[in-house]
Amino acid sequence: MSAKVPFLDLAAQQAEVADEVLRGWKTQLETAAFVGGPEVSAFEREYAEYIGVQHVVGVSNGTDALELAYRAVGVRAGDEIIMPANTFIATAEAASRLGAVPVFVDVDDDHLLIDPGAIEAAITERTRAIAPVHLFGQTAPMEHITPIAQKHDLVVIEDAAQSQGASGPAGRAGALGRVAATSFYPGKNLGAAGDAGAVMTDDPAIADIVRNLGGHGSSVKYVHDRVGMNARLDAVQATVLRAKLRRLDGWNAARRAAAARYAELLTGIDGIRTPEVRPGNDDVWHLYVVRVEERDRVMADLGDAGIGVGIHYPTPVHLTAAYQGLGYRQGQFPVAEAAAQRILSLPMFPHLTEEQQTTVVSGIAASVRS
Repeated sequence: MSAKVPFLDLAAQQAEVADEVLRGWKTQLETAAFVGGPEVSAFEREYAEYIGVQHVVGVSNGTDALELAYRAVGVRAGDEIIMPANTFIATAEAASRLGAVPVFVDVDDDHLLIDPGAIEAAITERTRAIAPVHLFGQTAPMEHITPIAQKHDLVVIEDAAQSQGASGPAGRAGALGRVAATSFYPGKNLGAAGDAGAVMTDDPAIADIVRNLGGHGSSVKYVHDRVGMNARLDAVQATVLRAKLRRLDGWNAARRAAAARYAELLTGIDGIRTPEVRPGNDDVWHLYVVRVEERDRVMADLGDAGIGVGIHYPTPVHLTAAYQGLGYRQGQFPVAEAAAQRILSLPMFPHLTEEQQTTVVSGIAASVRS
């Protein structure tokens, strides 16, 4: 069955920028400026201005961005990084690639963001950093996390992969820690035409280290200061990102309008718990995540009705096979674990129509009532 309502419609976004991107790509073909060059530099400047930081370094993808951010602030093998159990595995994976140890904590029940009250109890003499995740489109409670980090002399490294344009009481996502990492995977609010990412910081030394590490540990050709990696941003992706960045605020506004319509349409329907926005947050609604009982059955019903949905994420990271060696157990983080059984991501994208949303809500309402 073809989808009545897709979970994500990237084609509509691409259509808006196609002419601009094709002109840019034509220039790149003519000049052969494929890696680095003026398009990458221009995007880095424009995104830095947009976020409100001094430095942006474009990189190959969001996972590399996290690893580079961790490395640049001095995280080493054996160091511990505190992070939420409810996140995409890349937040932990990037730490593990360094030999660092992800230390998971639970999330708050209202917003499913890292619980500041759980952080302090997880700090040990090996803790080096806290990695709050700005999940689903809204910022983590940085106004509570930053004082904890300062008290214990820890580095705050933001995972801002789902929050391009989001802000909270402490400021804009990506400008709230010592350093931040983001992903521009195609489905993000600001998405490339493939993999891409960036590291953001106000610290020029960190930016220099990230740029050096991402270019094989070299700032001068064939002079290698560190053991680095190949993690550079392609110019072809920078062209796409520049075109989409000019439209990001408008697209985020459309997401907010869609979220408001969902809230109105879902009001009064028993059995559906709608998402909440933290006070002072300006959510950009990367995802619209509801909670329902018998989630898998509801998901199957919606699929049968041609409505695309997703789960973000079905297994908290501490319970994945990849991290069974850390010794976490079922029941250790009850909020994240309970949510994983109930969360359901509804279609959310800037070009989502009211008619499509009505179809989605009719479908989910029929399922939960059955």
